[in-house]
This record gives sequence, C-alpha cells and structure tokens, in this order.
Amino acid sequence: MTPPLNPALGNPITEDDIANYLVNNPDFFQRHADLLASVHFTSPHSRRAVSLQERQAELLREKIKLLEQRIMEMIRHGNENTLLSNKILRWARSLFVVTNPADLPQAVVSLIRDQFAVPQVGLRLWGVASAYVDMPVARNVSEDAKLFASSLNEPFCGLNTGFEAATWLDTPDAANSLALIPLRSAAAGGQASHVFGLLVLASSDTQRFDSGMATDLLAHIGEIASAALSRLR
Repeated sequence: MTPPLNPALGNPITEDDIANYLVNNPDFFQRHADLLASVHFTSPHSRRAVSLQERQAELLREKIKLLEQRIMEMIRHGNENTLLSNKILRWARSLFVVTNPADLPQAVVSLIRDQFAVPQVGLRLWGVASAYVDMPVARNVSEDAKLFASSLNEPFCGLNTGFEAATWLDTPDAANSLALIPLRSAAAGGQASHVFGLLVLASSDTQRFDSGMATDLLAHIGEIASAALSRLR
C-alpha cells in the first residue's frame, strides 16, 4: 500500500509529521474522542493488548516506583553520612582529651582503626620537636617519601605498588590497597601549609581504597589528625 502523501511537500507523510501535528493540535483527541478508546498497545509486562489509558497508568506507576527508589537511596546515603559524621565527632572528641602530646600518635592510629574499621594504620612525622625525635613515629623517612607527601593536594587512594609508607605498617604484605593522607601544618599569614607527616590506611581488600573513591572523609580525617599532631612540632 502506497503511504499517503503530504499535500504541501508531495512526499509520504512520516511519523514525525504525525507527531508534530498532534503536538501542535492538542485538541485533536477532543474532536475525535472515540479514537482514544480504540487505540491499544502491547503491555511490556503482560504482553497483552491494553488501552491508552491503561498504558499511561503503567508508565505513571513505573515513574512513581523510580521516584520511590531514588528517595530510599537518598535516605540511605543520608543515614550513612550521619553515621560517618558521628564517627568523626567521636574520634575528634577522643583526641581532644589526650593531655600528653606523646600519647597522640598512638591515639590517632588506634582510634582510626577502631572507629572506622581500618585493618592497618601507619603514621610517620618529621620535623618534630626535640623532645619527640626518639619516638617510633619520628623514625627516618626518605626524602622521596617526604616529597611525595608534599605533592599530594588531596589523599591518595589506590593499589599498593611498593610505596615506602606501606613498610610502616605491622603487616606490609597484607596491604593491597592504601589511602595516603598528608598531614599539614596550619597556614599562617597567607603562607602555604607545610607537610610534616603522612598517615597510611591499608586493607587486604583491593577495593577498600579504590582510586575512584571520594576522598572527602579522608581529607577531614587528615585535617583533624594534622591539628592534633601539630602539638608535637
């Protein structure tokens, strides 16, 4: 059967022509209300023929279901963020009550391990005051490691490819993924902040500290740890 011709163009009428006509003539179905009752579609759910009204109701139910899923996702993320915020608050509060600066490195490490369920945590500081130079946390760190820490504008996350920082852990061989967090002194007088340490979080799970993960929480941990540990400088 030859398609009907568009009188104005002398060409067959296309689906786009029909769609444009209906968009520009919204009263068409008011003038031809009987057409609505005769239009049927195949339902993707039951594979049976349904009316236009039924198909519209199905589409509406699908949209409502998607909206419900998004709302539940937002609630779940909100609850997770609240839990993380509470953990950071408890961790910071615990550091505030440490009166002896020499106890702070161990407090930072153990509290991170406990509060955030991190299997291994390591820490090194440099440029500490003379009273603390003999502490394990102030052991020698290579210039390369210091330069690497200073180059980090944000925490690094990824696979352990032989980082020196992994050797600071109790079980370096079990550190398959790492988060390396630079510790910075507070900037004063417009001067750039100075890196004086590196915090290492490690896991045997290669996906725990994935290179694509968000680092906002890790950055907050670094800020709090930096403020607490600056008492040793």
